[in-house]
Amino acid sequence: MEHILTKYADLLVNYCLEIKPGDKLYVRSTTLAEPLVREVFRLGLRAGAVVEVDLEFRERNRIFLQEAGEEQLRYVPTLYATAMESFDAYLFIKAPFNLREDQGNDPAKSKIVQEAGKPAQQAYFGRAATRALKRNFCQFPTIASAQEAGMSLEEYEHFVYGACKLYDENPTESWLNVRKSQQGIVDLLNSRENIHYKGDGTDITFSTKGRTWINSDGKTNMPSGEVYTSPVEDSVNGMVHFTYPALYMGHEVEGVTLWVKNGYIERWEARRGQKLLDQVFQIEGTRRFGEAAIGTNYSINRFSRNILFDEKIGGTVHMAIGQSYPQAGGKNESTVHWDMIADMKQGGEIFADGELIYANGQFCGPLSL
Repeated sequence: MEHILTKYADLLVNYCLEIKPGDKLYVRSTTLAEPLVREVFRLGLRAGAVVEVDLEFRERNRIFLQEAGEEQLRYVPTLYATAMESFDAYLFIKAPFNLREDQGNDPAKSKIVQEAGKPAQQAYFGRAATRALKRNFCQFPTIASAQEAGMSLEEYEHFVYGACKLYDENPTESWLNVRKSQQGIVDLLNSRENIHYKGDGTDITFSTKGRTWINSDGKTNMPSGEVYTSPVEDSVNGMVHFTYPALYMGHEVEGVTLWVKNGYIERWEARRGQKLLDQVFQIEGTRRFGEAAIGTNYSINRFSRNILFDEKIGGTVHMAIGQSYPQAGGKNESTVHWDMIADMKQGGEIFADGELIYANGQFCGPLSL
């Protein structure tokens, strides 16, 4: 385990974040991730960085929302705000105590916190778009995440570390190979303008004219394995059905279908979780799409109820409502970026400028991974 965590920290510090002497690195997680944080701290210092760490304790957010008055709710934590505005690198290690501890929070109070944090969030998106802020999101295995995935903790550790290629002799080289294998897909998509996803309950089109498809190779998410863009905001038309459950703020919705006209989500329906969906679509910017993507990581072959992994599943596509990616050319702004996933392995198709490039969960011909 110690060897794996050293390899993990090395991958995060030197490959994902490309830490250089003099960099300021902000590491955010929970106290459960202390073993990995220690190694990141050690290797960050060796690389010449100034490393600052923010570790949350159990139910911190729930207690804050329960006890804080309006003035306290509007206060943005100093280290977080400063890091988003001026640090060189940001590492967020997901390590939850309880994935349902926020379910009973007051939505009105949560909204105040989200609105107060909007300037810092916009600084984050803007600086991350140009790599002025080198950022990476990753996972430390915890019992809560293992339970959510339906695995023992030992199984989940193997799942996480395997997906990050930490059992490979040289994980960095493995991720460079991922980049190389996905580049042909990105090059093709960036030469086209009109995309069509077609599948079970899905028949949706969008334009990517003037937008950029991005090769996600582990630099910003670990693990990765996807290609993604932000569609032209008013170009999305049709309907899309998401076959996998979607989680937001500790709540789960299932069987989501969205109907879209000229980029605007006019109608929505969920087999389970309709009330949550109704609430989210009242938030500014959520009725337009911020992302369209294709999962390409065929080594992630099971659903784990963790979007960091699930959106990368080979043979799926996903779309996110809300905040766009400036680096892709997106212009939609929102405090929400919520990914929802559709399986494409049972007859799903993707067309680019009318040409079939993907069928039954696989790219066609020379694009095949």
